[in-house]
Amino acid sequence: MTDLMIEADDVGKKFGEVAALTGVDLGVPRGTVLGLLGHNGAGKTTLVNILSTVLPPSDGTARVAGHDVVREGHEVRRRIGLTGQFASVDEQLTGEENLVMIARLLGADRRQARQRSGELLEAFDLTAAAKRKASTYSGGMRRRLDLASSLIGHPEVVFLDEPTTGLDPASRVALWEIVEGLVGDGTTVLLTTQYLEEADRLADQITVLSAGRVVAAGTAAQLKADVGQRTVTVVLEEPADASPALRALREAGLAPMHDAERHALTTPVESSRQLAVVVRALDDVNVDFVELNLHEPTLDDVYLTLTGRQAA
Repeated sequence: MTDLMIEADDVGKKFGEVAALTGVDLGVPRGTVLGLLGHNGAGKTTLVNILSTVLPPSDGTARVAGHDVVREGHEVRRRIGLTGQFASVDEQLTGEENLVMIARLLGADRRQARQRSGELLEAFDLTAAAKRKASTYSGGMRRRLDLASSLIGHPEVVFLDEPTTGLDPASRVALWEIVEGLVGDGTTVLLTTQYLEEADRLADQITVLSAGRVVAAGTAAQLKADVGQRTVTVVLEEPADASPALRALREAGLAPMHDAERHALTTPVESSRQLAVVVRALDDVNVDFVELNLHEPTLDDVYLTLTGRQAA
């Protein structure tokens, strides 16, 4: 057995003359979450489809749970669960019937299918709605049922392709808690998302795709440190002090910007230690302020910087 449950080596995919993916490399250890970020059309779903054997790669190789996705597709499919962007439940069946049907298709007998269905209905807080048709479920309930369906076969690897799209905040948090529970039990998860908060909370490692290429990879903290920008914002007590304050900060080696409406100056800094530089520079020219804030970089800042750089 390998400690890397998802591997991609120089994976590419073309649709005619259009390159959807180029030179993608991944390595996801067992029992961790890889957050795959990217705008619509960045190649996230194409990569998930390759790793889950829905599509063959045009170039490179990929392995899931130690098995090649092309040559050993059957072995890969036995070990994975897949939840797409839209809940794929049969709305004319009850929640219980949906799960029993999938379990039977996977080879379970009637007793085993009902037992597994009951376990998952309880785990996903759907027991009270087990006998109701899925058409009566809320969006959050359908997503939970869809995820439960993908776990019928006790998969080692789960692919979640934008699983919280369209959910309200409470349902999104509930699904996050379910994912955290799966990972705690040793499941490996590849999560594609456009919600930066989601990746920041769930992902052990993050890979950013833009135009089919990996433009950054690392932990959230590493990406913030490498790409994000700390800033200090000073709200002046007297708006008329803006000119001497700007001059003083520039002479201190900073690059401040003036927001006249807020009577504020904002300057990038390399570390929190430069707060003292800002304070001393303003004190030297007798400029008083009513507010001083250090803004740490967020994953949103990283994402916008990376995708903006690629677009340029």
